Amino acid sequence: MIRRYLMAPLWFAAASAQAGGHFDVDDAGTLDRGQCQYELWGTRTRSQQTTLWHLGPACRVGPVELGLNIDRIAVAGDRLHTVGPQLKWTFLGQAPDAQWSAAVSMGATFELPRHGGRTGGQFVVPVTWRATDSLQVHANLGADWAPGTGARSGRGGLAGEWALNDTVSLIAERNRAFGLWTSRVGARFSLTPLISIDVSAARTGPGGVRSVAIGLNHEFGR
Repeated sequence: MIRRYLMAPLWFAAASAQAGGHFDVDDAGTLDRGQCQYELWGTRTRSQQTTLWHLGPACRVGPVELGLNIDRIAVAGDRLHTVGPQLKWTFLGQAPDAQWSAAVSMGATFELPRHGGRTGGQFVVPVTWRATDSLQVHANLGADWAPGTGARSGRGGLAGEWALNDTVSLIAERNRAFGLWTSRVGARFSLTPLISIDVSAARTGPGGVRSVAIGLNHEFGR
C-alpha cells in the first residue's frame, strides 16, 4: 500500500503541475470570456514504476478562471486519487499582446476517499514577459502545502517558450517544488488554434529521476 503522506515528494511535485498542463512553470494568461478548456495528460517514470494521470477542466467565469483538478497516481500496483478546485486571476496585462502579464493562482487538494490529515494546497504568482513576438519568458513564485501533513514548501521556477512558427513551440524550464529541482524540455504542437498536444522529458531530484509526459489541451466556447 502507498504510505500516502510519506510518498516520494517527486509525485506531489508532479501532481501540483496543474494550471500549466504537465509543464511545471505556468504562464500568466487565463481563458478569454465565454471560453472553456480541458487538459488531459499523463506522465510516467519507469524506474519508480509510477504513472500519473491528470484531467483538468476549466472555464472563464467573470474576471477569473475556475478549474477542477482530478489526479490518479499509481505506484507499483497501489493507487492514490486526489481532486480539488483551482482559481486563477490575471490582474495585469490581460491583452493577448501585453508585454508584461501577472496573475495569482490558488487551489486545494483533497484525497479520495479521505484518510484524515490536512488538505493540500498551492498558491502561485505567475509572471510572463513577452520578449519578442516569438519568445515568452515565464516566472513562478509561490508555495505548496502537502496533502496529509500540511507541510509547507516554497515553489519557484523559470521557463522559456519559443514559437518556431504557428504550429510548433519549444519549451525549456527549471522548477523547484517540494524540495526537488526539475529540469524539463518539451514541445507544443498546435493541431488547430484551439487544440494542441504537449510532449516533454524531465529529470528530477539529486538522483536525476527521468520521466516522460504527453498531454492534450482543447479549448472551446460555451
